Amino acid sequence: MTVARRIESFEGRSKFRTWLYMVSSNAAVDTYRRLRRHATDGSPLPEITEASRTSVIAGTRIDLLDALDQVDSKFGEPVVLRDVQGMDYGDIAEALDVPVGTVKSRIHEGRQRLQRLLDEQ
Repeated sequence: MTVARRIESFEGRSKFRTWLYMVSSNAAVDTYRRLRRHATDGSPLPEITEASRTSVIAGTRIDLLDALDQVDSKFGEPVVLRDVQGMDYGDIAEALDVPVGTVKSRIHEGRQRLQRLLDEQ
């Protein structure tokens, strides 16, 4: 549904696949944050019946999502695009509008920061 609602925002400056990854990744993060907010404020969780929505939650480690929430997005986003979405460095560079070398260094730094946070848990 999110892709259908956001299709008008695709301007053709990047590959459609890159844009699609960004939209779906952002939708997954939004879903996680909404469910987490419900869990922490004591209100009942919404009933989730669609397999496409439950797989986002069930297929992801909660501790990793918590750590990603704590890492600066300039380091966390490239890690998610590479390690979760499986994008190649060139597509990530295009999506984030930064050079490939910057993508590689941010992924390296992001992985290190995430590892430190996960080791603390």
